[in-house]
Amino acid sequence: MKKYLRAGTITQPFGIKGDTKVYPHTDDPAIFKKIKKVFLESAQGYEEYEVESARMALPLVILKFKGIDTPEEIRNFRQKDIYILREDASPLEEGEYYFADIIGMEVTDDTGVYRGKITDILQTGANDVYEITGEDGASFLLPAIKECILNVDTDENKMLIHILEGLLD
Repeated sequence: MKKYLRAGTITQPFGIKGDTKVYPHTDDPAIFKKIKKVFLESAQGYEEYEVESARMALPLVILKFKGIDTPEEIRNFRQKDIYILREDASPLEEGEYYFADIIGMEVTDDTGVYRGKITDILQTGANDVYEITGEDGASFLLPAIKECILNVDTDENKMLIHILEGLLD
């Protein structure tokens, strides 16, 4: 399991005091109001930044990092992903998973055919949809519903699926 979970993406500066707009990648954007530190990926690994303030401007979050006080300073972080520690994330219900644990998972169908890896998750409102990319580079979409997702094993990084009739036609 990954130690860091992607929680948002910095979009652009906001105001004149170093605040920034963040597009959240979480079902619970209010998590930004609860956490004290976030991480940005760099060539050296993950760099820690202290959260000075957070406020909701739905669908965005406005964040202020301690020590970053001008729009010019925060502009250098545009399009960077923000990560939080797994232990700081909102707890999950039974049968729920963090995106970071699903993306990259090996997928086999219930006939024993290896189908590839999950390369993306689309949020449609009704249910999530997994993009599964095969070894040949071809991909298909699978709804994340109980009729299709038979078993998820995060320890083994494997998913067993059932492909509904007509889904690959």
